[in-house]
Amino acid sequence: MPPKAPHPCAYPRCPNLTTERYCPEHKAIASREYNQSHRPTDRKLYGRQWVAIRNLYIQKHPLCELCLDAGRFVPAAEVHHKLPLDKGGSNDESNLQALCKPCHSAITIAETNREGRS
Repeated sequence: MPPKAPHPCAYPRCPNLTTERYCPEHKAIASREYNQSHRPTDRKLYGRQWVAIRNLYIQKHPLCELCLDAGRFVPAAEVHHKLPLDKGGSNDESNLQALCKPCHSAITIAETNREGRS
């Protein structure tokens, strides 16, 4: 098989040609930038303590609370913060909600659209 044709580096305004996504000059920089900007707040807000809280809440509330209100019995797979931690919410049980994946996704998408993020 012939070698891959070189193309411009994906780093902004870099004229170098490469057969990979980034040229050798920008590969480490792009990786470092990605790691710094890829939802850094998640690492600060969700750690071992959250996993323990989540698991305990799922044990106490094994069914999706929204589906249960609609008369359906669907196992919960996610725990949702009614008021997000970054908006002043807490891990208190009154701020948590056990949800199935479809319900959690729908709420997350609605919140994202409401805040104007894409």
